[in-house]
Amino acid sequence: MYSSEGLVAVADGIGGHVYGEVASGAAIAAFVAAFYHREPAVPLADRLADAVRDAGRRLDELVANDPRMRGMGTTLTACAFDGANCWFAHLGDSRAYLLRDGELRQLTSDHTMIQLLIDEGRVTPEQAAEHPRRSMLTRALQGAASAEPDVFAFPASQGDRFLLCSDGLTDVLADAELGAVLRDRVGRDRVDRAEVVAELVRLANAGGGPDNITCVLADVCQVPEPSELSGAMPAGED
Repeated sequence: MYSSEGLVAVADGIGGHVYGEVASGAAIAAFVAAFYHREPAVPLADRLADAVRDAGRRLDELVANDPRMRGMGTTLTACAFDGANCWFAHLGDSRAYLLRDGELRQLTSDHTMIQLLIDEGRVTPEQAAEHPRRSMLTRALQGAASAEPDVFAFPASQGDRFLLCSDGLTDVLADAELGAVLRDRVGRDRVDRAEVVAELVRLANAGGGPDNITCVLADVCQVPEPSELSGAMPAGED
């Protein structure tokens, strides 16, 4: 997990508990370093995609040094802000949500076998929630060869609240429950992010908490006029 004023990201490792943690931690570190290494003038879409590729190359290096790590990987979902748009890079089944005007919207699409079945109309979302293979990934970051994320932009508005989270949260809490927690606190002081995240984690643990639970919450506190764009997003996480 990473959070700064201009960039937030979550990663959820796969390949066993120990190596999964290695993969997610190494991927986040390499991704962030590569993102900030590129010139700020480089378009955010390119900076994000290149940073994901660097993270993939880092995983290849780890496997080359220790073949026991072969098969490890991680999800990676990141968001950066250019002053007008939020740009996303996404691989796997961690998710990005937007709360705007009280409505919660999932912005990313899960790279899972069950999502393909939903898209094809072969199962309903309700059936998918109980499907035994709902967590089978079709895409994840497992080296440079697999480092081709979905990259897209979403127009930002002042007051937007973005939630990036691992499936340890969304496998337990339905979107309606996520939205209820976020809406319940949206009218309060905008620095309440720690309280919101703590409540989400508490509810997920109360629901069984079968997996790691990672949440990053970011608020768009101001969208400047075009002449004032600075490329920074007032954001925070806990």
